[in-house]
Amino acid sequence: MLFDVLIIGGGSVGASLAVSLKATGLSIGLVESQPAKPAPSAQAEWDNRIFAISPGSVKFLQQCGAWQHVDLSRVQAVEQMCVWGDEGAALDFSAYQMGVAELAFILESRALQQAIGQNLLSQENLTFFQPAQCESLIWTDEAAHLTLKDGRVLHAKLVVGADGADSWVRQQAGIAVHPVAYEQNGIVANFIAEKPHRGVAFQWFQPDGILALLPLPENKVSMVWSVGVQKSAHLLQLSAQALCAEIEVAAQHKLGALQLLNAPAAFPLRRMRVPQIVKPRLALIGDAAHNIHPLAGQGINLGFGDAQQLAQVLRQRGPEQDCGNMRLLRRYERSRKEDVTSMLFATDMLQKLFNNDDPFLRIARNTGLAFTNRILPLKKMLARHAIS
Repeated sequence: MLFDVLIIGGGSVGASLAVSLKATGLSIGLVESQPAKPAPSAQAEWDNRIFAISPGSVKFLQQCGAWQHVDLSRVQAVEQMCVWGDEGAALDFSAYQMGVAELAFILESRALQQAIGQNLLSQENLTFFQPAQCESLIWTDEAAHLTLKDGRVLHAKLVVGADGADSWVRQQAGIAVHPVAYEQNGIVANFIAEKPHRGVAFQWFQPDGILALLPLPENKVSMVWSVGVQKSAHLLQLSAQALCAEIEVAAQHKLGALQLLNAPAAFPLRRMRVPQIVKPRLALIGDAAHNIHPLAGQGINLGFGDAQQLAQVLRQRGPEQDCGNMRLLRRYERSRKEDVTSMLFATDMLQKLFNNDDPFLRIARNTGLAFTNRILPLKKMLARHAIS
């Protein structure tokens, strides 16, 4: 089978690229190794994996026809964000100050995946291989050739690697990366809060980590706590009651007593810059193309930005019929360089700035938070990138 574009990785970012190419006339193949999961019911346990979707990403998903399928009963709009330093300095953003309706939308990974998947089912120019395991991938001047473990061979003018941080596609292409471990884990769990969150996302920069409590519907909150490996092990060993008590103290009792909804989970944190995200007949998107610290909640939005820009380049290719042409792919690479580089730099510098016991840095970072909070134009400039 020959495709114009073959996407390997059917997660939210890879699937969004597929649906954004619906009306292009291109033949699309999508390969996903995991079987499809059912949509969460209204009574289903809340997913530990939560995304903060920017208004810019929502607009892209609306254009794809995907956002219209999201179950809004499991979505919470963020109307304000409050950030505290480790010496009491604070910085707050509100949607009203920024001149927008919402700063972000919080929803579950599986709910987002299901919404995007609704469009895949009816997409005439798409062939979906799920579940399907990849065996080998080679490139020639004319095409890329993917062999699946069941013996089927797929050919494509362009292969898109959307298969995550440990991308198999990237490895097959011989693109070497050198991830930098933060020596931290992200601890995630969901809770019911005693006090109303009022659509506010809370974040505390602390000497031993960064704690975020993100609002969910019905006064639930989702926690992401970036802490050192030892503290991570300590938190995972606590009873539900003891874990809630420790988080309540770290959160300065802003939301009162907490009730654990599901068992916490941990994932290692790292920074990864991919030296090249395109090669002849290859493009990388999403976590296959970059990894950043989750403190800004922008990883998924960078991925949607990749999908949007690559789709735009392919739609605007003019008379060029070969989607794997390097002139097109370099255009995509250039379009993403500034956004990805600036977000990698900003999140890395913030992590290093606050994960440091130097007393002079402590004074500087808290003074900076307080200063920024008083200058509305500066706050708007910082927020503009996050919500775009």
